[in-house]
Amino acid sequence: MVAPSLYALIPLLPLLAFVVLGLAGHVIRARAHFVAVPAVGASFLLSALACVDVADGRVPEVALYTWATSGDLTVRIGLSIDQLTAAMALLVTVVSGLVHVYTIGYMHGDPGYARFFGNIALFTFSMLMLVMADNFLQLFVFWEAVGLCSYLLIGHWYERHAARAAATKAFLVNRIGDAGFLIGILLVFTVFGTLQYRPVFAAVTAHAGATVDLLGAVGGGWEVSALTLIALLLFVGAVGKSAQAPLHVWLPDAMEGPTPISALIHAATMVTAGVFMVARLAPLFDASITAMNVVAVVGGVTMVLGATIALTQFDIKRVVAYSTLSQLGYMMMACGLGGYVAGMYHLLTHGAFKALLFLGCGSVILALHHEQDMRRMGGLKTSMPVTCWTFVVGALALSGFPFTAGFFSKDAVLVAAWNAGSLGQMLAVLGVLTAGLTAFYSFRLVFVTFWGTSRVDSRYAGRVRESPVVVTAPLLVLAVLSVLTGYLGIPDFLRHAFPGAAAAGGHDGVAVGMMAAATLAGVTGIATAWLFYVRSPDWPDRLAARWQGLYRGSFHKWYVDEVYDRAVVKPTLVFADRLWRRVDVAIIDSAVNGVARGVAWWGWMLRLAHTGETQHYALGMTVGAVLILTAYLLFS
Repeated sequence: MVAPSLYALIPLLPLLAFVVLGLAGHVIRARAHFVAVPAVGASFLLSALACVDVADGRVPEVALYTWATSGDLTVRIGLSIDQLTAAMALLVTVVSGLVHVYTIGYMHGDPGYARFFGNIALFTFSMLMLVMADNFLQLFVFWEAVGLCSYLLIGHWYERHAARAAATKAFLVNRIGDAGFLIGILLVFTVFGTLQYRPVFAAVTAHAGATVDLLGAVGGGWEVSALTLIALLLFVGAVGKSAQAPLHVWLPDAMEGPTPISALIHAATMVTAGVFMVARLAPLFDASITAMNVVAVVGGVTMVLGATIALTQFDIKRVVAYSTLSQLGYMMMACGLGGYVAGMYHLLTHGAFKALLFLGCGSVILALHHEQDMRRMGGLKTSMPVTCWTFVVGALALSGFPFTAGFFSKDAVLVAAWNAGSLGQMLAVLGVLTAGLTAFYSFRLVFVTFWGTSRVDSRYAGRVRESPVVVTAPLLVLAVLSVLTGYLGIPDFLRHAFPGAAAAGGHDGVAVGMMAAATLAGVTGIATAWLFYVRSPDWPDRLAARWQGLYRGSFHKWYVDEVYDRAVVKPTLVFADRLWRRVDVAIIDSAVNGVARGVAWWGWMLRLAHTGETQHYALGMTVGAVLILTAYLLFS
């Protein structure tokens, strides 16, 4: 057993690394990894100890300090470590540690090398504080902090217009979700009178009948369940952070950032914060059937949307990014149907194999001098064997192939969905179909990139080599974890965090049936991808020509970005331009400039009186004295 206060070092060590690199990064430069890597490594060891410590149901708590007190509101910075928190902390530190090592090779020679390590250390600190928070306000503060870090890291290569645009897009889209999240937190305090998790959860039943009048002072009469409104508003935050439809549009663009960030933030940690938040606040969501149904349906829609778009993309990182959307949909769907254990189980296994796929993409991109178009790859399995076969392991896990981690966790999600009633059964069927699509696009990526004839640019064709060991070593570790995490008993460990939760899987008829259906769908998807891209590589073009409407819709991401551009972006710019001209220029600028002109005019008038003639000044003094005496006599 470890002293609870020692667990405060889990987030504080990466923060210390950030501070050191922030102050001395310009001196350390190429040796920045000697600061960041040991700090995250130590956090990993402490996180592993925390998992052992809480395995029997203990929940260590660490009160760091009181942040603010105002009336009835007291906010403290504290840490609460149960099984859910410990598992998430372990995931964050494992993936972050491997990404730190990988970055040594991938970002070698980059002018912003120390800045990059400082920012990923800051992100690691923020994410750990988010998952270890014991109150809503601390959750929100570090929810925003990981968003800030995402902005900084996506825009690391800020010299590129695309990187700046992607960072701005991610920041703005997430602000939409975070506005709802903040309102939900304010409503939590209004209803419960506290922002600490435990008192709120304990009082949920007592406030089951509480209502909120949405019209209020406007006229009243439209009352809704307070708990439903709270859950929906909090879920709006999760929709933004976890890239659920319709706020998913920022995630694929975020691939403009360096590949290590794609693995760390946009696969294994930050984008899973929304799923973690729904699971963390399970007592609130469980109190509203309406909110749970909304969560499940949004997750199901995102699951299908991401998979259908990934089918036709050619950017190697964007295929994996849309896969992330789809898998986040699986997790959110499971949580919305009450299968928190299954959803979190898939989150944890997904963190391993999705980080593997992103880092594998990075290895390929590095070898091909930052080429990301799959159509300019091919035949790489002989020159990059470690990257190729570890990538295959990740693709198998993503496809839910038997005996990989994804096989166990995805089946757990589908079983939980099927056991949740009619809505769950409909979503489970969609989940099985999506599993087939997932296997197809995963191995489309594998076969187009690593099999077939080489389409590599002739300038580099003869110089493609396997990546250095600091890049391939994390791939090997993640490949092992992509299989091993399916056998670690994660569902049993997590179940302590959700009292009364159903099993994440099972060996009954439903479990066997869903396992068989998902496996069949996955194997069919892999076989179809082999047929299309290895055996008969001309078929995809023929089918695309035959089904042009569907193909174009998928290739153009179902035109969601275009709809946003026409319905939101352009009208907002036009409105802002007119508002600027009519308010800022016509009123505000005119008022400010008018004051300046008035002062100038008054100065000009006074200047006329300054003639330099003594008699004129004497006359002015005499007239002034007469006026003062006259006023005194009249009004005294």
